[in-house]
Amino acid sequence: MKREDLWEKAAGWTGWSLSVAQFQLLDRYRDWLLAEALPAGGIGPAEIDRVDRRHIADSLLFATGLDQKVSQVADLGSGVGLPGIPLAILMPDTRFRLIDRSGRRVDLMRRVTRILDLDNVEVSLDEIDQLHQGFPAIVSRGTLSPDRAALRFSPLLDPGGVVVIGGSWKQPPQHEGWETRHVPANVLGNDVWILIMRPS
Repeated sequence: MKREDLWEKAAGWTGWSLSVAQFQLLDRYRDWLLAEALPAGGIGPAEIDRVDRRHIADSLLFATGLDQKVSQVADLGSGVGLPGIPLAILMPDTRFRLIDRSGRRVDLMRRVTRILDLDNVEVSLDEIDQLHQGFPAIVSRGTLSPDRAALRFSPLLDPGGVVVIGGSWKQPPQHEGWETRHVPANVLGNDVWILIMRPS
């Protein structure tokens, strides 16, 4: 499947569509991941053939747990901008704060944000435990187990906020307090699960 079709399928599954300009931005981000993030260690060499599916398309799936009118989303442990940058491209009217504790990864994210001219993205060097600001929504990709994510992310949410996480689960993850949303195999070629938490 061509990457454009794959990305459109992933976005469409969440209720979004991609414009030609958004496809072009995702393509430029893809090129940057391979040209700069890969040599810098931001993604592993085994990921070269999986960038389109495992990184970019998978990141778009996180939109399934986000309100289309959410004002701000924090991506905690963003690494080289996953899932935050694909989501920021998909959701241009939402502000994204990409947060990581590694200065090297933060420098990489700042560079690609400038390259892509994403004016709805802010990058910051922070430890999760040092954050005090509340966020309407939080996304995180494989940084913490669901139990640890619930414990550490819940205090950072505004009232009525939502946390959306993903991971490399081989079976449907079931965790108390989380809604498990199944992405069928016909979207990415394999079954994927997104976990969504809305603390009461």
